[in-house]
Amino acid sequence: MKPQSLFSLRYVASLLLLVSLFVTACGSDKGKVEGVNMLYGTDSKVWKTAKETDATGDKVKQTDAQKDQELHVFANGNYTMTDGAAGAVSGKYTFDQAAKTITFTPEGSATSNQFAVETLTDDKLTLKSAAGATLMLEKE
Repeated sequence: MKPQSLFSLRYVASLLLLVSLFVTACGSDKGKVEGVNMLYGTDSKVWKTAKETDATGDKVKQTDAQKDQELHVFANGNYTMTDGAAGAVSGKYTFDQAAKTITFTPEGSATSNQFAVETLTDDKLTLKSAAGATLMLEKE
């Protein structure tokens, strides 16, 4: 192989790698946290679990009950989480845009659950617990 054709091949390979990295980076919503209205749309929005990982990053197999779970988020600061087996849990939430956190407080409970919001767009919501588990939700 001639030295010039080897240089051209390396150049083309490097260029393709750069383009693929750019496309991948642009296509990812991770780290994108838009305004609170993305949580509830105009009045309310339903989120369903798409994927869950444990603290080590391993995928958690969803049970049938978990697949049926829905998180209803309302513009008035209320939420309801339902599943086919256990019924519903309702409460209030607060979203801190600057800190990229959301806190859920179940009705009648003195304790709350706070999550880091890794992604919040019109159709994706990714929450990370303090322990490191991640829950990826998609708009229904």
